[in-house]
Amino acid sequence: MNKIATYLNQHLLGEASSAKSVRKRYSRDGSILTITPEIVVFPRVTSDIRKVARFTWQLAEKGHVLSMTPRGFGNDTSGGAIGKGIAIDMTAYLNDVVTVASKERLVHVQAGASYEKILEALRWQGLTLPSVPRDTHMTVGGAISAHVVGSIGPLAAAIDKMEVVLANGDIIETGRIDRREVNKKLGLQTFEGEIYRKLSGLIEDHEALVDRLAVDDTIDSLGYKSIGSIRQKDGSIDLTPLFIGSQGTLGIISEAVLKTSFYSANQTYGLIVAETSEMARDLGDRLRELEPSRLIAIDGELLNRVSLYGKVLPLIGDQQLGGTIILISFNDLNDRAQQHKLKKVRKLIEKMNLPLIDSTDHNDNEFKQLFDIENVLTRTAEDDGVTLPILDGAFVPRERCEEFAGIIAELSEKQHVSLPAITNLVTGIVSYYPDVKLHTVSDKQKIFRLMNEFATGIARCNGAVVVDGAEGRVKSQSGWSTLDDEEVELYQNIRDIFDPFKTLNPGVKQKTDVRSLVSHLRTSYDTTDAMS
Repeated sequence: MNKIATYLNQHLLGEASSAKSVRKRYSRDGSILTITPEIVVFPRVTSDIRKVARFTWQLAEKGHVLSMTPRGFGNDTSGGAIGKGIAIDMTAYLNDVVTVASKERLVHVQAGASYEKILEALRWQGLTLPSVPRDTHMTVGGAISAHVVGSIGPLAAAIDKMEVVLANGDIIETGRIDRREVNKKLGLQTFEGEIYRKLSGLIEDHEALVDRLAVDDTIDSLGYKSIGSIRQKDGSIDLTPLFIGSQGTLGIISEAVLKTSFYSANQTYGLIVAETSEMARDLGDRLRELEPSRLIAIDGELLNRVSLYGKVLPLIGDQQLGGTIILISFNDLNDRAQQHKLKKVRKLIEKMNLPLIDSTDHNDNEFKQLFDIENVLTRTAEDDGVTLPILDGAFVPRERCEEFAGIIAELSEKQHVSLPAITNLVTGIVSYYPDVKLHTVSDKQKIFRLMNEFATGIARCNGAVVVDGAEGRVKSQSGWSTLDDEEVELYQNIRDIFDPFKTLNPGVKQKTDVRSLVSHLRTSYDTTDAMS
């Protein structure tokens, strides 16, 4: 064991390991990259995180930079959960649902608690979360840090307040504070006070840009666009938005208090087959007015891919699909309300002469299987057939979707690769599934061409290349290339304010080049890499 790991074990309640086998286990996440940490720390209490942060800060003051990378279950597909220095596993001990306040409809959780665990605890109280992730096997800290978007919107929208460990080991609690409290913060002779003073000055220096970012209501996780929403006209400030999607580059989330909503045990499902993606988008606009709990469109080609893997989907059978299927669900507390909405769906599609399959005649699990089609694709594919997560979680404005469809068609033809998609018709988030591999030089080159041209096309249509999940390492090069110089400067300055010694997840959410990415690129990506 190296000297640093020994020192940490003498001062932490949790454990630190420099074992080769442990470090190898934490060298990968759900991305196409690999980086082996020097040490893995398993904090048992928040104080352990503070001690690690204070230790790395003191080392950095002496010119020895040892970085920290917080990590949940390693689901992150952007490379945001891997790093060279100290990997901090939040799941080993800091995984409790601390308390459920039923009357206030709040739940207090530690950052390493999984959504699966949180949802289970809430159901006993007749509660749930407003937006639920597709994959509940992720931590609340990881989901907030990566800005994961759930069924009807960002999971972070449920945040009431958070506890965050800063780069020097200090703790702050986020939440909106009025002008009087802001003035108190500005007067503090602490790192927190320094952050408030420097942020206030930065906002004034870039006032026009910050105002422009504030009025742009497109959800965008690239950089630190949320700087535009931390200060209100009344002078109040809430730092929470900055930490959402920051991937541990501004601080390490240790606890959170989340707002909840009432839970409905029953759901109603429907499946519609549209002949074209354009028809699916138009129908989606009408169905969205019914306020479904979930509404997605899946290109038929993806379902055909599952069929090629030998998997039978009961609602689809063995037929080859050329169009797009739409899946819809309702979870209103009143069952009659669900049936009323289903009746409206029937009337709508009857006018369009489209077939409907619903849960009155079919098992709910058959619909859930299709909603979970991404995991079905992963778990049925052979090792060399897993789709690489490189074009996922993007957004294009509804009025520019047709234009972007043309861009995708050109990109597909130019790079000789099929690009089927899954679209969340509630949030507008779309993910594409290119059939490229990591073990051939030509496909490795194609990966970066696809990401660059994809990001350029998104920017041309005034969309956002990273919405469901932040850019991490994988999409930083292609994403940041679409930003103008002033925006890049603003984001770099924000990073410098919170992380002056570059100890917080360096290499993530910052301008980088292809050469740096290639140096960390894996040689293969198999089914276990994509499974949580």
